[in-house]
Amino acid sequence: MQNVFDVLKERGFIEQTTREDEIRSLLAADKITFYIGFDPTAASLTVGHFLTIMAMAHMQRAGHRPIALIGAGTVMVGDPSGKTDMRRIMPIEEIDQNAQAFKKQLPRFIDFDDGKALMLNNADWLRNLNYIEFMREVGVHFSINRMLAAECYKSRLERGLTFLEFNYMIMQAYDFYRLYQDYGCVMQFGGNDQWSNIIAGVELIRKLTGKPAYGMTVTLLTTSDGRKMGKTEAGAVWLDPNLTTPYEFYQYWRNVEDSSVERLLGLLTFLPMSEVRKLGALEGAQINYAKEVLAFELTKKVHGEQAALEAQKAARALFGGGEDSESIPTTEIAHGEFAEGMDLISLLTKLGLAATRSEGRRLILQGGIYLQNETVKQFDYLVTESDFDDQGYLLVRKGKKIYHRVKLSE
Repeated sequence: MQNVFDVLKERGFIEQTTREDEIRSLLAADKITFYIGFDPTAASLTVGHFLTIMAMAHMQRAGHRPIALIGAGTVMVGDPSGKTDMRRIMPIEEIDQNAQAFKKQLPRFIDFDDGKALMLNNADWLRNLNYIEFMREVGVHFSINRMLAAECYKSRLERGLTFLEFNYMIMQAYDFYRLYQDYGCVMQFGGNDQWSNIIAGVELIRKLTGKPAYGMTVTLLTTSDGRKMGKTEAGAVWLDPNLTTPYEFYQYWRNVEDSSVERLLGLLTFLPMSEVRKLGALEGAQINYAKEVLAFELTKKVHGEQAALEAQKAARALFGGGEDSESIPTTEIAHGEFAEGMDLISLLTKLGLAATRSEGRRLILQGGIYLQNETVKQFDYLVTESDFDDQGYLLVRKGKKIYHRVKLSE
């Protein structure tokens, strides 16, 4: 069997490792327990989480045991990594609700039956810590000079780093130590923005036990020019169908830039790499077929095959100029709101097709907005019931690919 380290490397996951040769040998010779943390900062996992989940799934397929660690303890502090300002302090009730949502979503992707994977919550040991004892046992092993040199802190010093956030690295390192002691967990995975925190855990285990532990970071989802993927004008791309519909999810991947297709197929699907390379080599109009494969495979994995088929059908109908489908995102708006006309910019912001009124105005003036497939260039255009079809629907299109339906309601 191919070493899972080589699988992850070939598919583009691996960004940084501690002692790569040792990790590769360890994964070939033994079945290990490893963990990935998920701080419940929102009510759903996102496509950014999905990337690390895929790394976890590859490891599980190779016989290794994952621990999905819900960070309902660490999120009370807030990870400063990649943030220019302090994260919002969340009420415990909201944190615990989000944690429950994560716990429901993760089993769709990872097999937790019969101990094949564990799902734990660091609130179980972090929320009841005695701070003085914790600092004497754990904090004594951390050098402030080294911590301040870490990228996650260094980038925040000019704008202001709170002492609350300064504790995050120590707490995450302690998580790794607890999992090492209690569950034999010898490796931590994370996004490459977690490198400093992972190293801290590896070193804490070495100092407290004298034994080795390992860390690995996976690449972040980015565009070809380095911008972070997973955001739309309406916000994050969620794995919850109530927050990002299967159609919107499908369309997000159907519309990625051509140069990203092969990389995304390698990272986010289980298609053989020979097929990934074949699809990635397509050029011109043919690359759209590869994008359809990407969108279908991801939507099937996240939302199920039936939802993927419906989203694909809707997308093909719209791209081909055919009739719309029930899978297209639809918003119901009462008749009364159109009695005297609703200005088009207000409608665009209401539907999430424009983040601000100024953006809506720009889109209209540039000819990027269509009603029933007819372009509208009047920024002060009033939408009335006469714009709707006989069934009470209005099809709004932004650009060539983004569609939304409005349905009149009582």
